Amino acid sequence: MQAIYFLLKTISDLFCLLFILRLLMQWRRISFANPFGGFILKLTNWAVLPLRRVIPGFGGVDWASLIVALAVQFVFALAIFGLMGAAPAGTGLLGAIWVSLLLVALFNLLHLVIYLFIIALIVQAVLSWVHPWSPLAPTLRQLTYPLLAPVQKLIPPISGIDLSPLVVILVLQALLMLLPQ
Repeated sequence: MQAIYFLLKTISDLFCLLFILRLLMQWRRISFANPFGGFILKLTNWAVLPLRRVIPGFGGVDWASLIVALAVQFVFALAIFGLMGAAPAGTGLLGAIWVSLLLVALFNLLHLVIYLFIIALIVQAVLSWVHPWSPLAPTLRQLTYPLLAPVQKLIPPISGIDLSPLVVILVLQALLMLLPQ
């Protein structure tokens, strides 16, 4: 059972991360002309483009990508629920079960977004020391700027070392602890 859970969780999380990255890159207006952006587009177009015909973007948010990511997490929660021997079939608790599964999917999605930012901050920090001219560096800078900018105003670099990623990672870790699992 643990192996099945691990495989399902890994596959669903990887797909969700792709859709979340697509959403965040479009929200931050990051160019998809680089190899990383092209990779994300090619792996997500199959689900996002048909859904965009029905659900257009609004307010700078790619709602189709968000809905697909939420749907992947919902299907994962439903599969785990089914593997545990329960099936949402009944009229009395049916509404509560579906709402519970939707909440589980939503919290899983929030966890993934936070983990994505933590990973992006760590990779950005490492790249800034090892290979600052990497093609991925500008994308990561644009992606993490909304989180880093307010902290950088409060904590300026000390002897040329920016501590804002460390502070943001600590805040994100605390937020992960506050969110339900």
